[in-house]
Amino acid sequence: MLKQPNTKYRSFPKVQLADRTWPDRVITQAPIWMSTDLRDGNQALFEPMTAERKMRLFKKLVDIGIKEIEVAFPSASQTEFDFVRTLIDGGHVPADVTIEVLTQAREHLIRRTMASLYGARRAIVHVYNATARPFREIVFGMSPDQVIAMAVSSVKLVRELAEAHPKTEWVLEYSPEAFTGTELEFARDICDAVVEAWGATPERKVILNLPATVEMATPNVYADQIEWMHRNLSRRDDIVLSVHPHNDRGSAIAAAELALMAGAERVEGCLFGNGERTGNVDLVTLALNLYTQGVDPGLDFSNINDIARTVEDCIRLPIHPRHPYVGDLVFTAFSGSHQDAIKKGLAHQRPDAFWEVPYLPIDPADLGRSYDAIIRVNSQSGKGGIAYLLESAYGLSLPRRLQVEFSSVVQRHADATGAEIMPDELWRMFSEEYLEPATTIRYLEHHLFEHGAAQGMRLMLETNGRRITLMGEGNGPIDAVVHALGGMVRVQSYEERSMGQGSDARAAAFVEIAIDDIPGIRYGAGIHANIVTASVLAIVGALNRILNRIEPEAREAVVAMLEKSVRQVA
Repeated sequence: MLKQPNTKYRSFPKVQLADRTWPDRVITQAPIWMSTDLRDGNQALFEPMTAERKMRLFKKLVDIGIKEIEVAFPSASQTEFDFVRTLIDGGHVPADVTIEVLTQAREHLIRRTMASLYGARRAIVHVYNATARPFREIVFGMSPDQVIAMAVSSVKLVRELAEAHPKTEWVLEYSPEAFTGTELEFARDICDAVVEAWGATPERKVILNLPATVEMATPNVYADQIEWMHRNLSRRDDIVLSVHPHNDRGSAIAAAELALMAGAERVEGCLFGNGERTGNVDLVTLALNLYTQGVDPGLDFSNINDIARTVEDCIRLPIHPRHPYVGDLVFTAFSGSHQDAIKKGLAHQRPDAFWEVPYLPIDPADLGRSYDAIIRVNSQSGKGGIAYLLESAYGLSLPRRLQVEFSSVVQRHADATGAEIMPDELWRMFSEEYLEPATTIRYLEHHLFEHGAAQGMRLMLETNGRRITLMGEGNGPIDAVVHALGGMVRVQSYEERSMGQGSDARAAAFVEIAIDDIPGIRYGAGIHANIVTASVLAIVGALNRILNRIEPEAREAVVAMLEKSVRQVA
């Protein structure tokens, strides 16, 4: 049994703020967003990102619309230092984006950190030192005056080094680490001293970041702490008040929202809540919470699946299927009563009306997700066990999202017949839907060849009774096929499986694709003794499935685009 808590843990003291105002406020505008994915989120990984993956994620953050991005801890390693230099020297930072770096309040680390930024158009130097009593007394053995002196001397050094490089617009950010465990009067005093040392003005503000380094109390206590600081900082007009909530108590989203009501103007966090321990606050959920309340978050999540797949690939961590807004199953109802309410709500919903579909707090289409995945069957509804039957009877293991997609096919059949679906009927439906879909574009054959460091693909197809040959090159067979198709296809995910064992085992390939200007995504599947052939079949099959559900005019436009990519006509 757990120990009695009063024998081991102290309850967090309340903030003396009897006239608090934040409970009566609402959020009416988005905060300044700052992503820590490339620094705090990167440090929290089993295997830190490579420079290539960090660059990909940086570009995705820029695409989303985040204007402040903490990109590295340059003094931590040569790899981190070099990444900052690559961003600056390679011209990868857009004019409206500011990069930020973190450093402890130590002279040699500050000098190394500043050197990484020379030549940047605009840069935020984020300095921190620990201020909570356990850190002061147990970890560092320092008095409060010594802690303040460390912060002030560090800020003065940053200012001196910045003034020697006036072509860069320098912004100071200071964090009293473990703010939530720091006495408020001391947190105020050290922040006031930092603002004074920097020489802040309303035109040259200091970012004061008040982190819930460890989430220690309920979100209302954090809001009280933020409002107390908001009121009591001596030069509030010279400050951008920022928060950095962690999720130790599972309350980071609520803490961030209440902190914004309490006077914060800026939020630091990671996409999908990655970060140390239980993670940083989830910027995606926080932004989309605003969106559902009619507040423009200023960020673009209109293709949430692509963002999710990019993040998963870069950080090598999965997103939970029940994660708010983006999880593979968050718009999926297995309960019969939920299914009925959603179907009626969708039928009643009008394009010009407020969104009010039961059980769906947001329109999936706003996130680039189709309605196909909303109503699905599982074993509890009497028509499920689809994935189990296919794997046990045919050795075919479906990716999770394909299981969700295919279940709608099964449900339509079950609703029409009312009969039990046996394994052979299930296989027939899968084959007709994915392996042998109605064809606008028919696969004939392909030839794979090496071309220097790249791989080439000669792909023979038939469209409108016309045999065409396409050529493409890429970093592998899948990329080569995409280029052969003229780049109009985007591969959202790819998985492969072995069916059976031994030399006669077949390969199954599953690919999820999208086409520009056509909403939604579709899976394709291919089965063949050769995995490359299976992959090509899967891509062509997915392409046909998309074409099968659009209007004839749009279908012919896609075919015309494809024929423009022809290098040789047979």
